[in-house]
Amino acid sequence: MAQNFRRYIARNTGTSPATLFTADSFDTVIGIRCANVHASSTVNVDVYINDGSNDYYLIKSAPIPFGGSIELVDGGAKFVVDTGDILKVVSSVASSIDTWVSVVDAISI
Repeated sequence: MAQNFRRYIARNTGTSPATLFTADSFDTVIGIRCANVHASSTVNVDVYINDGSNDYYLIKSAPIPFGGSIELVDGGAKFVVDTGDILKVVSSVASSIDTWVSVVDAISI
C-alpha cells in the first residue's frame, strides 16, 4: 500500500491569518508544529479549519514563549479534513510564527 505525503509551511505569520493548505480531497493531518520566531516575546497562536462557513479551532490563543514551539498533532493523534476545508494559522504579534504541517493526501492499494 502506497501513501502520498505532503508538507505545507508558513513563515513569519503575523496578525493576518495565513492559509496553510486547502484540502482537495479527504486528507489526514498527521502533524502540526508552530514555532515562535519573534525576537523577544511570548506570542499567542490560533490554528483553525474553515469549512467555507465556520471556523473550527484546533487551538485558540495558545501561548508560545520566546524560542519555544507547540506541537498540535503528535503521537497517535490525527484528524481528517474534507474537500474545500482550509487550514489557517494566525498570531497575536506580527511576523512571529513559523508553521509546519504534515499531511497524508492519498492512500492507494
